[in-house]
Amino acid sequence: MADAHRLREKGGDTEKITINLGYVDLGHIDLLVQEGFYSNRTDFIRTAIRNQLASHSDAIKQAIVRNTLELGLRRFSREELETVRAAGRKLRIRVVGLAVIADDVTAELARETIESINVLGALQASPSVKAALATRID
Repeated sequence: MADAHRLREKGGDTEKITINLGYVDLGHIDLLVQEGFYSNRTDFIRTAIRNQLASHSDAIKQAIVRNTLELGLRRFSREELETVRAAGRKLRIRVVGLAVIADDVTAELARETIESINVLGALQASPSVKAALATRID
């Protein structure tokens, strides 16, 4: 993963998800919380997800390398995109984690420099940039 950018997890950098569980599964989770194995339902779910990710870590690493994905947080500044434009190039953004297009990037600059975006995780950009790139976001 030589080309991957890796970040430490930070408590505030999270995305909320919603899941539906059967009553029996939920009861089992509550029982483990009550017995002190986990501090709350969220602690249990995060631990379960991390354990599953760890059990598939080799497959994840191989997929990241195979698909030339960047891992973690990738920020695209106005300056970087202006450099891309000056070079007559276009970016194919492929990120596992969080891709951030700076707030000072205009919709026009984004259209001129970003060919495609594929983010497995979350994309943060201004509403105007997201609208300008809507057909290029996978």
